[in-house]
Amino acid sequence: MKLGTPITNNESPGTGSGKLLLHTCCAPCAAPSAERMVLAGREVILFFSNFNIHPETEYQKRLEHARKLARRMNLVIEEDQYDHAEWLKHIHGLENEPEKGRRCEKCFEFSLARTNQMAERLGIEAFATTLTLSPHKVSRIIFEIGAQFPRFEPIDFKKQGGFLRSIELSEEYGLYRQNYCGCEFSRR
Repeated sequence: MKLGTPITNNESPGTGSGKLLLHTCCAPCAAPSAERMVLAGREVILFFSNFNIHPETEYQKRLEHARKLARRMNLVIEEDQYDHAEWLKHIHGLENEPEKGRRCEKCFEFSLARTNQMAERLGIEAFATTLTLSPHKVSRIIFEIGAQFPRFEPIDFKKQGGFLRSIELSEEYGLYRQNYCGCEFSRR
C-alpha cells in the first residue's frame, strides 16, 4: 500500500468489531482514523473530549471542525463538557515537563479515562484514540496507559500512512489544522 491512500477492509487495523467510540483530539487526526475504522466495518462514534485545549477559543474552533467532519462522514459525535480547570488540577506539578514527558502521560490518562467513562455510559464495548496518529506522540506510551481500561483497543493510526492521509483529508474537507498540541504548555 502506498502512503496516503485509504486502507481496505482486508488490512485489519483493529482487534475488534462492532461499535467503536473514537476519542477525537481534533478533526485532522479523526478523519483518517474514522475512515480506517469504517472501512474495516466498524460503527464509529466520535467523542470530542479535550479539557487540555487552551484557550477556550481554540477549543471551540477544534470542536467546530470535529462537528464538520462528523457531518461530512455521516458520523455521530458525542461532546464532553469543557473544563480546563479540572485538567489543570490533574496535571498539577507537571507544568514544566518537556513535551513527551510526564505531563503528556497524565494528559493521555485523563483523556482515556473520560473516554472509558463515556463508552460505559453509552454501552459501547470498545474505544480507541486518535492521539496515536500524531508523529509527535509515542503510541507505545498511549497503549501502556490505555491497558488499564479493559475497553481500550490499541490501534496505531499513524501506521499505513495515517498522518499523510490526515493531510489529504484535511485539505479535501477544509479542516482546521492546528500548530500545537492544545495545552498552553505545548505552545512553548
